[in-house]
Amino acid sequence: KPFVIRQNNPSEGTTTFHDEIYGDITVDNSELDDMILMKSDGYPTYNFANVVDDHLMGITHVVRGNEYLSSSPKYNRLYDAFGWEVPKYIHCPLITDENHKKLSKRSGHSSYEDLLDQGFVSEAIVNYVALLGWSPEGNNEIYSLEELVKEFDYMRIGKSPAVFDIQKLRWMNGEYIKVMDEDKYLELALPYVKEAVKKDLDYKMIADMVKTRIEVFPDIPAMVDFFEEMPEYDVEMFVHKKMKTTLESSLEVLTEVRPILEAQDDFSVENLNTVIMEYIQNKGIKNGQGLWPLRTATSGKQNTPCGAYEIMHIIGKDETLKRIDISIDMLKKAIG
Repeated sequence: KPFVIRQNNPSEGTTTFHDEIYGDITVDNSELDDMILMKSDGYPTYNFANVVDDHLMGITHVVRGNEYLSSSPKYNRLYDAFGWEVPKYIHCPLITDENHKKLSKRSGHSSYEDLLDQGFVSEAIVNYVALLGWSPEGNNEIYSLEELVKEFDYMRIGKSPAVFDIQKLRWMNGEYIKVMDEDKYLELALPYVKEAVKKDLDYKMIADMVKTRIEVFPDIPAMVDFFEEMPEYDVEMFVHKKMKTTLESSLEVLTEVRPILEAQDDFSVENLNTVIMEYIQNKGIKNGQGLWPLRTATSGKQNTPCGAYEIMHIIGKDETLKRIDISIDMLKKAIG
């Protein structure tokens, strides 16, 4: 007749074990079940095999989630029954989402691979996760893997659950991108630039101008898509209180600047800066009064990763004049 072999745990008294984070923990033996060690098919259970394997492998520290605290007394009794040294236990606090629910793939939470696919870099993910539930000395938050190895001390792990804040991870990822090696950055960024910009433009220059502005690489397309095609935009964007621009002043600037730009053979950033600043000074207006209409007319966006000179240089003379003409027509119709 098939049979199983169970662990014979006492039903009276208590069992105490020590955890490096939670200290001494005592449980009533009446709460310990006689867990199965060998199944009826002759194979060992995971719990039994786990203890034997850890001992044979010379495991000195068992690091796992604190949901396994309750199983530690049964493990310890197995170690004692064999006369083996009990390893040190380090039960780590849970990592939860913003709603304090345990992270779970089943609940739609991202895995490490998912985060990579979402444009996070491996170094930032490791750095951020290492800080969940662990507090290093000092206020530094950016650590290389080598620095983490040097600084990490499990005695500084907290007991309370740590919240996985995706916005904090985005910030940290952005910090890693800012200091990323140029070749590696371009390797990761250029596919996203080319996703949004199909025209034969200066991809490297476009990628470089967003490097300090993005938090994850998928941020790039929405920042640079205007280089490919002007978006539809509200003519009221030309009105900017801080820049002291109106529809009328913007129309005047664009109408006067257009022939100046048309006369230029050199559409470099440096030359565009020279001729536009000369126009602004001669007209006696503030820089913003001249540059805001130009940037709006050539990008169709309130926020761009660069200024008007860079935009005009990248899209070129013909496209610049075309976009300015469209904006002039829009302003004339709006003013009436």
